[in-house]
Parts: sequence; C-alpha cells; structure tokens
Amino acid sequence: MNGDPLLVTLASAAGMAAAGFIFGLAYFEALRRSVEIVVTGHGWLGPTAFLVTRVAGATLVFVAMAQLGLIAPIAGLAGFIAARSIAVGAARRAG
Repeated sequence: MNGDPLLVTLASAAGMAAAGFIFGLAYFEALRRSVEIVVTGHGWLGPTAFLVTRVAGATLVFVAMAQLGLIAPIAGLAGFIAARSIAVGAARRAG
C-alpha cells in the first residue's frame, strides 16, 4: 500500500474547498449587491435576478460536488462557510 488514494482524496478535498470558497465569495458579493439595491430603493428586478442566480448557482455547484462522492460537498461547504465568515467580517467593518 503506497497511500496514493489518500493523497488523491486530500487533493480532491482541497480543490473542492477552494471551489466552495471561490463560489462563496461570489455568492456573498451578489447578496451584498442585492441588499444595496433594495436599501437604495432601485426596484425589485435586480435583487430578484441576483436571488434566482444565487440559488440556481448554489444548487448547481453543490449537486455537481455531490456527484463526486461524500468528501467533495463537505469540503465545498467548508470553503463556502469560510467565505461567509469573511463576508460577515467585511460587512461588520463596513457598517
């Protein structure tokens, strides 16, 4: 036994965590922009489009990760949650 499957699994998990993090940054930036549009009173079409895009994107990303096995969506979710922590911290500093 040479340990190669473990390295592949760890590399895959790291890649999915990175993908989840990058997707999370985009997701929470779209959320921030939606809130900004609503607060400034520029209508409902923009925020609705951002909402539909965010939900559809999250569904597609996590379904694709789930097709790769158990570790991929868990690692992706960990990256997504890390991006959420950064987004919340940035929002607190800005407000």
